[in-house]
Amino acid sequence: MFRENTKHEQESLLDTSTWMDKSVKEKLGKSWAPIFYENVFSKIDESPFAVLYSENGAPNAPVNTLMSLEIMKQMYNMTDIELMERYHFDYLINVAIGQRTLGEDTISERTLYNFRERLYKHTMEHPESETLMFGQFKNLLGVFTEKTGQKMDAQRIDTTMFMSNIKKSGRISLAYDVLVKSVRAIPEESRSDRLQAVLMPSFKTNILYKSKTSEAGDRLSQLLRLGAEALDILNAMPEDNARDERRILTRLLDEQGKPDINGDINAKGKKEISSGSLQSAHDEDATYRIKAGESQSGYVLEITETCSKGNDVQLITDYNVAPNTTADVDIVKDRMPAISAAGCKDLYGDGGFYGEDVIERAAEEGITIHYTDMTGIEPKKLSASDFKMNETGNKIEGCPGGLEPTRTGECKTQVTAHFDKSACEACPLREQCPGKANKNDVTVRIPKKSIEAAKQRDAIKRDCAVNTSYRAGIEGTNHALKQKGLGKLKVRGLAKCKVVCGLKVIAQNVSRFINYMQGKYKHKFDKSPTKGELCPIQ
Repeated sequence: MFRENTKHEQESLLDTSTWMDKSVKEKLGKSWAPIFYENVFSKIDESPFAVLYSENGAPNAPVNTLMSLEIMKQMYNMTDIELMERYHFDYLINVAIGQRTLGEDTISERTLYNFRERLYKHTMEHPESETLMFGQFKNLLGVFTEKTGQKMDAQRIDTTMFMSNIKKSGRISLAYDVLVKSVRAIPEESRSDRLQAVLMPSFKTNILYKSKTSEAGDRLSQLLRLGAEALDILNAMPEDNARDERRILTRLLDEQGKPDINGDINAKGKKEISSGSLQSAHDEDATYRIKAGESQSGYVLEITETCSKGNDVQLITDYNVAPNTTADVDIVKDRMPAISAAGCKDLYGDGGFYGEDVIERAAEEGITIHYTDMTGIEPKKLSASDFKMNETGNKIEGCPGGLEPTRTGECKTQVTAHFDKSACEACPLREQCPGKANKNDVTVRIPKKSIEAAKQRDAIKRDCAVNTSYRAGIEGTNHALKQKGLGKLKVRGLAKCKVVCGLKVIAQNVSRFINYMQGKYKHKFDKSPTKGELCPIQ
């Protein structure tokens, strides 16, 4: 049964701080704990979490207490054992969650585990809806922005890859893990001698550690054939039995194997394997990607944060988790409404977020995107920006050589212009011109995407230093998150990664806000022009 926690609003006659020395009590008042209590613990909205509990039964453990402990765990990168120890014996932790008497209340580790399990399950069952964690993130962000006077118009965006709790393994190791998991799901009396041997330690040693590189394909094919044998047995079992093992094994065989003319399964070549293929027997959502020379199996985290020069502290305003094969342009398009809702007007990002449809989507939300670079190769010949265009960019009015077109045209994907052939042949820029010589004239065709790309390249060259200065700081945020455990999470699956990443992002904002309230950030004066006339000091 769900019940909100208001017990912390009542004063305690046994308040531990009443027995403290005056100087110690003053230090307590200046510590992080009262700031956390007033601006985090007391601001957590417990009502959305009512969906996690039944209408009957014993009252739930306080949600604001559990959420606060989860946030503090990420702030200080603690294990559950360390968290429980500090909860029971650290008075600062107790003050932060509204408990004024040390040892007054207790919760067990199992209570924390059950709370997480409910969060994970709810996220899995509602993949398309806003997660409970993201709701708390927005709620606390509103508190922090109001207290810090945050300017939200300028924001920056970036993505970073991370792993879930899986190991980096080759195809043979993956096939072995899936096979073992499937064989264990088969009753012992239904296993053949070949499948029973899979569970022997010697089988693992011979397959994984004693095989030569030249034998890798044969070893993988051997595992896949054993997997096909196991799948036949699993398919003959009742439908509800070993459902997960059956699904994972079927996927492995489809992605890694192909039948030969005799009907046997052989391993596919490396180049035939999709980056979205199964990466772990224990995490079906993880994908494979190579980015900036780094290969990784797992997920990608998108974060957006403020970057106004007038802010004393910058706060994260949006986050999202997706399989790491998701392109940056797809991520930013999906997140554009949320970024706009956070007050963004100017968004700074690298070339991975460039796309004509991204710019259009941003314009619909009232956002201008500023890039620090662009993907792709800059054209060797004259680019679209070298040609004289009208204001709307849908008509070519002149070429770089100063010629005016004899006629122009426009279709859905490109603009065209026709030039006098004799004049073009005498032009010194003829070798660089993209125009194609016809029987009577020279035709220049410029895709509309190239026009927009040329505009962006010109803007990057003109504003590169400014855009880079706005965007650069987000790399520090990525580093700070990975220092607190983002590099490799201790959970598996997309839903669980979303919950844990949400907690880490919230913890990052909380840490920055506490540092701001304690005066640890140097105040930045507003450099906007003053009103009125400047007068000398007498």
